[in-house]
Amino acid sequence: MSEIIRYEHVDISYNGELAVHDISFSLGAGEILGIVGESGSGKSTLIKAALGMLGRDGLVTRGDIYYKGLDLPDISDKERQKICGTEIGMIFQMAGNSFCPIRTVGAQIKEMMAAHGNENAVAVKAEACALFTKFGFSEPERIWDSYPFELSGGMQQRVGVAAAMLLKPKLLLADEPTSALDVTVQKQVIEEMLLARKLFGTAIILVTHNIGVVRAMSDKMLVLHQGKMMEYGKAGEILANPQSPYTKKLLAAMPRLRRRSADGYDTANCAS
Repeated sequence: MSEIIRYEHVDISYNGELAVHDISFSLGAGEILGIVGESGSGKSTLIKAALGMLGRDGLVTRGDIYYKGLDLPDISDKERQKICGTEIGMIFQMAGNSFCPIRTVGAQIKEMMAAHGNENAVAVKAEACALFTKFGFSEPERIWDSYPFELSGGMQQRVGVAAAMLLKPKLLLADEPTSALDVTVQKQVIEEMLLARKLFGTAIILVTHNIGVVRAMSDKMLVLHQGKMMEYGKAGEILANPQSPYTKKLLAAMPRLRRRSADGYDTANCAS
């Protein structure tokens, strides 16, 4: 399996204060890595560093992030613009905020594709509507002609995933893509991302606080606590047999539902 991205002993600081320390991992083509940890643990910081999105106060102060031989923190803005979208895509927690509210979804997709060299508007619409259909939208042309505010939050998120995948990136960075959604829409977004991997061989780095999403999607798992790596390896093995005390605590904190049987005894519980 060819390697897509590799982090080597990465430190990230904000205003000189260390936020992420000595993080190393790699991801192959088509693999999904779930990064979990409590709020403020450095999950989002890790993936933002790959695209130079740390802001003026953030900086990779040690280590390397390699993508196809390029050390991403060191490339120029022009080089970064070439790979953003076409090579590395990103989905945010609130994808709807990425859309301009006064322009249709279709107009914005055409503009995005034209910026990356595809100026055939008819072909772009056909490709987008075909992908909408594959992603389970029953009225793809209505989605194309809609303004973002005419779509629910869940629909906006799903359209955001589809828009990111139109450029067929080799790597998709997903920052809490399901956290603002209800359970039904979470399932749809997960299915879309898994379908994207199947259709395009896309590798995915998924930042989430939801262990259930990691269980459903991830091949690998990285556990962060206060900017440090507590555990990294195959997701199934870590979930079944965590080694770090922090990982054990994190898994124990998962919400559990219990129901009382007819004879008055609690039945086996089920983690969400």
